[in-house]
Amino acid sequence: MGILEQSFALVFEPYTLLVILLAACFGMFVGCIPGLSATMATALLVPITFFMEPVPAIAVIVTATAMIIFAGDIPAALLRMPGTPASAAYVEETFRMTKSGRADDALGAALVFSAIGGIFGSLVLMSVAPTLADIALRFSSDEYFWLVLLGLSCAVFVSPGSPAKGFISLLIGLFVATIGMGNPAGVPRFTFGNVELMGGISLIPAMVGLFAVSEVLRSVVTKAPSLETAQNVRGGIFRTQWHNLNVYPVQAVRGSVVGTLIGALPGAGADIAAWISYAISKRFSKNREKFGTGHVEGVVEAGAANNSAVSGAWIPALVFGIPGDSITAIVIGVLYVKGLNPGPTIFINDPASVYAIFITFIVANLIMLPLGWLAIRCAKPLLSVPRNVLMPTILIFCIVGAFAINNTVFGVSIMLVFGILGFWMEENDIPVAPAILGLVLGPMLEQNFISTMIKHDGQILGFFERPIAAGLGVVTIIVWFFPLILMALSRARGDESRAP
Repeated sequence: MGILEQSFALVFEPYTLLVILLAACFGMFVGCIPGLSATMATALLVPITFFMEPVPAIAVIVTATAMIIFAGDIPAALLRMPGTPASAAYVEETFRMTKSGRADDALGAALVFSAIGGIFGSLVLMSVAPTLADIALRFSSDEYFWLVLLGLSCAVFVSPGSPAKGFISLLIGLFVATIGMGNPAGVPRFTFGNVELMGGISLIPAMVGLFAVSEVLRSVVTKAPSLETAQNVRGGIFRTQWHNLNVYPVQAVRGSVVGTLIGALPGAGADIAAWISYAISKRFSKNREKFGTGHVEGVVEAGAANNSAVSGAWIPALVFGIPGDSITAIVIGVLYVKGLNPGPTIFINDPASVYAIFITFIVANLIMLPLGWLAIRCAKPLLSVPRNVLMPTILIFCIVGAFAINNTVFGVSIMLVFGILGFWMEENDIPVAPAILGLVLGPMLEQNFISTMIKHDGQILGFFERPIAAGLGVVTIIVWFFPLILMALSRARGDESRAP
């Protein structure tokens, strides 16, 4: 029996398929609840994997992760409360589509193109994993500094409203990221003697507060009715997706490619992939003015990038034992426990199990389609629930999610503070999403900046010495100055047209 035959036999035995199905249901449930992250779900699943064979154990984590990344789009679209940080990149887009009666189109695009991106990333993982992992290993602090700056720049330029207010939101997130001792010097900053703050501000309570609690506060203040009148769902979620695939094939492929490449970079992950893909989609769109008003194009590209990044993160994890994100960091431990020591020799010592893992990626993204459809059908009645019933229920889930991060009441306090902050920002038309990205990428930006400055003896030009770093630096600077160049050109053309 050949290696592929053995791999298919390992995956398609009844026990493994049952495990995949149960993990998929668990992932859908976790992803739909704001505050419960994919990393948390993976950590909860680790004790269960100790009682399984290697392939079912890894299949549990692979399947649950893929489902969570998509399922975070469901509360984002229906309630403007992203279930995962990756969903925050286009939460305004999907929610506006729901308010205009196109919830089916928004959720269908998120589902179908997440599956397409996940399958694409899985095929890349199967075919060119060693090559992409080798490219990822070439990234040092120089390249990561520019990559993080590029991601932060994308947050400003894709924000709805003025870039200045997007920049203010980003600065708020970057400031919050400086709180605690998680800086290169290990010195307490902005802790005011509070021991709890020394650990910094956790992302999940902050995100839940900015998006979910602020929405609860807004519903209390404005006494908004239910969204039932805006729902107006007329057909199935798959009805318009063939049209979207015909209209936006380039966006689907580009999002899948960008997501896979970014996922293969250790420490990057689906969050950065979603933001950068959404920014690329807006930059090269022929309908740029429609972004932020309920336009599906950005959802297609960023949705494909989400799940392709999940697959891409396994490339350095399997080939070199270097985690691509926090989830694969946990997975590497499971691989060692199961005797599948990650590294180049894994393809020699146990190729059947490795290819069985690859096949599991394909199966997980295929099973996402029917289960995603079922999850969306079950979630849609949320739109018709009265706000005075729905919002207290959501607040209870938020409190549970914030408490479960570190099992402390401090997480709940952080959530409430950021809920008030998010409400104030929205009332002043300051977008919330860039603050989340600043909080996520702030520590990485500071760490890589300090490391690069030390490495090059404080010489700024050292950031451009390495070829890949120089390329990323040039692209980032072009992104910064491109709007100014366009403004200058448009003024020059205006002066020429007014000249006699």
